[in-house]
Amino acid sequence: MMKLIGLLLFLRLALSSGSRNRRADVDFECPEVSGMFADPKSCRKFYQCVDNFPYANRCPSPLYFDDVAKFCTFKNEARCGPVATTPAPNVTDEQKATKCDPATCQLPNCYCSSDGTLIPGGLEPSETPQMILITFDDAINELNIKSYRKVFANRTNPNGCPIGGTFFVAHEYTNYQMVQQLHSEGHEIGVYSVSHSSRLEDAGYNEWVNEAVGMREMLRRWADVEKDDILGMRAPHLKPGRNAQYEVLTDYGFAWDSSLSTPPLKVPVWPYTLDHAIPHECRSGTCPTRAFPGVWEIPLNSHYVENFDGGYCPYLDQCVLHNMDADEVFDWLQEDFARYYDGNRAPYVMAFHTSWFQQKRLEQGLTKFLDWATRQDDIWFVTTTQSLLWLTEPTPINNLGSFQAWDCTKRDLPSKPCNLPKSCGLPFKNGKISDTRYMATCFTCPKQYPWLGDTAGSGSETPDVYEPETPK
Repeated sequence: MMKLIGLLLFLRLALSSGSRNRRADVDFECPEVSGMFADPKSCRKFYQCVDNFPYANRCPSPLYFDDVAKFCTFKNEARCGPVATTPAPNVTDEQKATKCDPATCQLPNCYCSSDGTLIPGGLEPSETPQMILITFDDAINELNIKSYRKVFANRTNPNGCPIGGTFFVAHEYTNYQMVQQLHSEGHEIGVYSVSHSSRLEDAGYNEWVNEAVGMREMLRRWADVEKDDILGMRAPHLKPGRNAQYEVLTDYGFAWDSSLSTPPLKVPVWPYTLDHAIPHECRSGTCPTRAFPGVWEIPLNSHYVENFDGGYCPYLDQCVLHNMDADEVFDWLQEDFARYYDGNRAPYVMAFHTSWFQQKRLEQGLTKFLDWATRQDDIWFVTTTQSLLWLTEPTPINNLGSFQAWDCTKRDLPSKPCNLPKSCGLPFKNGKISDTRYMATCFTCPKQYPWLGDTAGSGSETPDVYEPETPK
């Protein structure tokens, strides 16, 4: 934690490809107050429940609803529902995280409030910079790099520094030279996972070590991103791994996580530390139940507008906006954003997959929003770690000119990557799967495709061993 203070190829199609929400005209009872649930009669249909009222949706052809990952995908990947959720493991009262105690939980090492909505440092909204966190999940490659870079091109913050984002990188299909380029431009690199498995929420401690720490090692080895620059992670599909994932984060020196999402809330939740129980509903059902002191959580507040046109979503591409034109998308984003900007100024997390940028009207609407936001003198686009550096030292808007964490003139950027990366065609074997995988990197091609337990791609039968920074 002190390091923080010191300072789909086959990408999944998300719900942005689905049809617009409409009130259910059939007898469907919501299993929970809020959430997305499979139609019991058709794998193509699903319901979005808001305050116990179901809104009917349908995946576009040829997609089907995956009731585990909660998005539309291809038929051979979809797990048709209803799928029973796995109950959380038993945790004794002695182990459970306690409710927020502001008297003992104080900045810079701890932060909480009873419902998660209070501004750190006791600032008024008018004194608080409105932070926007642009994040991207999954592989980085030729399919998305140009679209991603367009988001940031020629846009600056009020201090004249280029705006930045956070990239949660998955291993498969990633071009590591492109990751290195993004890092050299000042963007933050975080961990997603090695395998992109959809069942990690029930994985054990060692599996999370291989996925999270292994991915950090992949980034260090193949994209030259130093371990100390990789401070956070996001669980695949926003399905956190219960307590096991957070034990790994604590033991291996991660400072923050951004895997927990909220239902639609009138007042958005601020980031908090996991010293106490989370202050909002656990939308995934797999949140940590114990305390993990000093680990920050940057929640994904659900996006929505007042009439729920487009539904609600933690990832923007999961809201059903594809029938809107660019101006309507811009208006939708502005209305959603106003809940933060005109309210408690909680960080506005704009989380994306590649699918958003595959639809021109969505991309154009986003461009209009970004152009508008960068003209405001109290809106700042920051990386996840930059937002937390402000949280540990809440600084009023009028004093941000001297806030070192957001000053690009005092930042040493990593070196640029090579111009011509090596394209490595590598043998890959995983269980019954055996084929050739390709990986681009500025470094010498490995013997085989790097994978879980063999991040070097050496082909060694001895699996990788990682030493905890805080041994048990």
